[in-house]
Amino acid sequence: MASRGIVFLMYHELELPGRALAQQEPGYVRYILAETTFRSQIEWLRKSGWRGLNVGEALTCPADKSIAITFDDGCETDLIAATPILLEAGFHATFYVTAGFLDKPGYLSTAQLHQLSSLGFQIGCHSMTHPYLNDLCPNDLHREIVEARSKLQDVTGSVVEHFSCPGGRYNDRIVALVKQAGYRSLATSRIRANSASTDPFSLGRVAVMRTTELTTFERICTGEALWKMRLAESLRGSARQILGNTLYDRVRGGLLGHS
Repeated sequence: MASRGIVFLMYHELELPGRALAQQEPGYVRYILAETTFRSQIEWLRKSGWRGLNVGEALTCPADKSIAITFDDGCETDLIAATPILLEAGFHATFYVTAGFLDKPGYLSTAQLHQLSSLGFQIGCHSMTHPYLNDLCPNDLHREIVEARSKLQDVTGSVVEHFSCPGGRYNDRIVALVKQAGYRSLATSRIRANSASTDPFSLGRVAVMRTTELTTFERICTGEALWKMRLAESLRGSARQILGNTLYDRVRGGLLGHS
């Protein structure tokens, strides 16, 4: 990676006119971009001379003006909306798929996941059922990390080497099992660029939000906007530590529902 590091962008579902979202909760919708917004961001990257990489490529220390593109959850729009835009730009990406969501409304079918992989896009794992992993017992963790990987590999016929934590929640116990399961990296939601010295099992990523304007997006890619975002992240992290996952989500959901 270049000296400034490389930013890993985190996307979720894309919104298409007349098509219902996979979920409707305010805490989910704030992460959803219109397909036209995503297209404008990728077009800016392409015209500005950036390279769009998957996680595996980004870990091999690419040249400057590289960006890693990742998607969480495994929504159907990964294939029907994001993929055509990425292919047109000549960009690569990693799609972290929640294995247990396959074949559910709004999410990829097993056939669509196989097609996405066949197009050359990297498939990562985003757990089996999308829980907060740091709340789970060892048996449940095994299902979410180890069995989920096996299921995705059975569908794609390819080795799944990269894992992302739902909600960015993880601890040393989770890192140890991810390593033991055979993954090469673990992505979090820590807001920072990743450099050659970054622990691959503590990769930072930056969520692109519904409210992210193009000027802010540009400053995220260059790393200029990260310090301010880290400050807000630190405050949220302190609240999570005090309240715990369940109460924090309840309070957060109530605030978002009334915003």
